[in-house]
Amino acid sequence: MPHLHLEYTANLPDLAVEKTLLRLNNVLMASGQFGSEFDIKSRAVKVESFQVGTSLSSRGFIAVKLSLLSGRSPQVKKQLSESLLAALQDLGDWPEGVQLQLSVELLDIDRDSYSKVAIG
Repeated sequence: MPHLHLEYTANLPDLAVEKTLLRLNNVLMASGQFGSEFDIKSRAVKVESFQVGTSLSSRGFIAVKLSLLSGRSPQVKKQLSESLLAALQDLGDWPEGVQLQLSVELLDIDRDSYSKVAIG
C-alpha cells in the first residue's frame, strides 16, 4: 500500500512516464507515511480518447489517484495530495498550445477488507 494510478492524455508525447512514476514514488516515501518503498505500487495509463470540456481547442490532463488504507487524517491526506501535485508541476516543459490540467485525488481503501501477500 499505497496504489498510485496515473492517467495522462496522448497529446503529451514528451512525458517521461517511468521517470514520473519514480518521482511520485519518491514523494510518497519522503512523506514518512509508508514503511517500505516496496509497498508503493504505481502505474500509468495513456488515454487515447478523451475530451476536456466542450472546446475544440487542444487540451489535456494528468490525473493521479492515490488509494490508501483508511485511517489517515484529513491533514495528512491534504499534505500528500499537495506534494504529489507539486511534483507533477515540476515535471518540465509542456507542449506549446495545449491547455493542461493536473489533478490529484486520494481515495480510502477499507483497512478491514484489504488483503495482500508479497511473494519472493
